[in-house]
Amino acid sequence: MKYYIIAGEASGDLHASNLMKALKVEDSDANFRYFGGDLMQAQGGVLVKHYKDAAFMGFLMVLKNIGTIRKNFQLCEQDLLEYQPDVLILVDYPGFNLRMAEFAKKHNIKVYYYISPKIWAWKQSRIKKIKAFVDEMFCILPFEVDFYKRMNYRVHYVGNPCLDAIEARTCKGESIETFCERNHLSNKPIVALVPGSRKSEIQHNLPIMAKVSEHFPEYQFVITGAPSMDMHVYKEALGNHDIPLIFGQTYETLQQSAAALVTSGTATLETALLNVPQVVCFKAEAGRIGYLIVHDLLLKTPWVSLVNLTVDREVVKEILQHYMTEESVREELDRILSNEEYREKMLEGYVELHRRIGTPGASEKAARLITELLSLTD
Repeated sequence: MKYYIIAGEASGDLHASNLMKALKVEDSDANFRYFGGDLMQAQGGVLVKHYKDAAFMGFLMVLKNIGTIRKNFQLCEQDLLEYQPDVLILVDYPGFNLRMAEFAKKHNIKVYYYISPKIWAWKQSRIKKIKAFVDEMFCILPFEVDFYKRMNYRVHYVGNPCLDAIEARTCKGESIETFCERNHLSNKPIVALVPGSRKSEIQHNLPIMAKVSEHFPEYQFVITGAPSMDMHVYKEALGNHDIPLIFGQTYETLQQSAAALVTSGTATLETALLNVPQVVCFKAEAGRIGYLIVHDLLLKTPWVSLVNLTVDREVVKEILQHYMTEESVREELDRILSNEEYREKMLEGYVELHRRIGTPGASEKAARLITELLSLTD
């Protein structure tokens, strides 16, 4: 069968690549075209547009790049019509993907959504588009099933692909000594900095994270570089701070870390599944006004991190927007590193998270369901 996949960021590239790998097992004739990244490209098929040239976050960033965004829509629409896939598979990235779902549906192309957009958090009105244009939804978070049930929309829960990626990592048995030697690091304990996968996230969050590092001289701070992100983006955000930057080793770095500062997103879940105590931080260009609009008026959940949302209580501290300061992040990191009782309570929350998320195998289950459903409608 012919599959067209759209993933718009690093986490989508990771999970889509694992889905492609699983689809090739289920369907020996699988052919792929996609908007995605390096990991998807490693699975074969044709990369039409790299996500680094298509991912824009925040109102001002979107406004500045509106011409490029229009061209990306036009490219995708034309390419989709020429390819005529058996199914369009969308991976999160709702601003782009819901428009493509509508376009595909109008041209009689089946639309499957793998990894639901976070409409349970904000923009719940998007359920109308999902009901109208998405034939099948494959969810990866257990609470999403209940949400869609309340919306009278049937979904498939396949488990969480983060577990697949973590289980498949090749660094499980590596010692911290080997890791540090291999990456030319000192022998101090590590605090990981995970500042996001988008340029704007790095620009707004990494400078504060870097300032926090000054308060913990007994630790070495290490930045996990996002795939395909240019080195100069990190250098500009760091200013005069000299902090090691390691690309392509996020899991390797996290599993050796005593704690982590993590920009809100999929990385918060991955960090928790690797049992690393963390501070969830997020700062964007809108500041206090943006926080009041989003958090108080638009946000439909009490938390933003996938950890707290899944366990349905505060397991990790969330420090957002104008509350994210050098002092507030420093204080929370100090609690994690120096207060054993506080640290253990967070790790106990992670045990509950593991129980709710389930076991690995999401990619395989999703691929099996996709091919079965497509065969039923041939």
